[in-house]
Amino acid sequence: MTQPDARGTAIASVRAYSLHVPLRKTLADALYVRTHWNIPVVEITTADGIVGTGYSGVWAGEDLIVSTIRDHLTESLIGRDSTRISRIWDDIYWSPLHWVGRAGVAHMALGMVDTALWDIAAQRAGLPLWKLLGGRHDTLETYNTDGGWLNFSIDELLEDMGGMVDAGWARVKMKIGGPDPDVDLDRVRRVRDALPSGVTMMVDANQNWDFITARRYAPRLADLGIAWLEEPLHPDDVTGHARLARLGAIPIALGENVYAEEGFTSFFEAAAVDFVQVDVTRVAGITEWLRIAASAQSRSLTVAPHAGDMMQVHQHLVAGVGSAKTPMIEYLPWGLEVFESPVAMTGSSIRLPDAPGASTAISSEARRRWEAK
Repeated sequence: MTQPDARGTAIASVRAYSLHVPLRKTLADALYVRTHWNIPVVEITTADGIVGTGYSGVWAGEDLIVSTIRDHLTESLIGRDSTRISRIWDDIYWSPLHWVGRAGVAHMALGMVDTALWDIAAQRAGLPLWKLLGGRHDTLETYNTDGGWLNFSIDELLEDMGGMVDAGWARVKMKIGGPDPDVDLDRVRRVRDALPSGVTMMVDANQNWDFITARRYAPRLADLGIAWLEEPLHPDDVTGHARLARLGAIPIALGENVYAEEGFTSFFEAAAVDFVQVDVTRVAGITEWLRIAASAQSRSLTVAPHAGDMMQVHQHLVAGVGSAKTPMIEYLPWGLEVFESPVAMTGSSIRLPDAPGASTAISSEARRRWEAK
């Protein structure tokens, strides 16, 4: 096989910016009230003109991620061979930023760069990323998480959750973790009674319970037929999640706030998680996501990513390397309008893209409307 010309594959420029995109309505969970979704972006251009795009999705701090790329990563990337993805990943991870960023801002900045490099690799191969990674599945199912918010009244909640089912979703999720767990439980019961029995329901506490609360209410949620309890405790509390999992009342889902392979390994070894919600925008990109997914699947755990990427990258990852189980990712449509080729849905199923790359390119219109100045 002819080796690529490193002069053509060399990184010629790096550009970072962020988008401030309004949500269609105000949303609240156990932690925040939200009106906008912020999307930091990096575009890496090679000497032969291929542009790879990486991005993240955050409620705040997008300026910190962008400045990390501009001030700490750009100079070291210029001239590097874009095909050396793993080598670049290691060099950035073990750079002086390691002292301040084994998780969080610096780690997410590395993830954006890594995703951009994988986008370049797929474009250069002339393949959509999911085929470059192995092409395990042809279609994906989603569960709808864009509903069931804590700021909704009971009537709004029932209309919202029922609307998702009417739109074709057989798997839906709602928020709990409010000030009174008994109110949470009543809201869950009201929704469960209102939805068809064949619809799968999950709940998300957004880290807002302690162990005593989770131990008390997990069996009650199980009695209502809830399929999983998501992030009941602090996301670093491996021991607490393991204790809760050993009770066996309800499967535990977590991972959107676990930022590195080592953190996931701690949860795996402690048998503290059942559904692994590893998010490519929280861990350090596709390179680390693939390692975590392989580790989870080797333990027969289900990988169902959190959609901080608005599904654009995860559709490729789950379809490319998923296990034989029915593949599933989270449906979260915030900010889809910023992409040149937003994820394509048929009902609750994703139609996988044919275009080369990782489906990450940002439209010029999105930059014109929402780029932060």
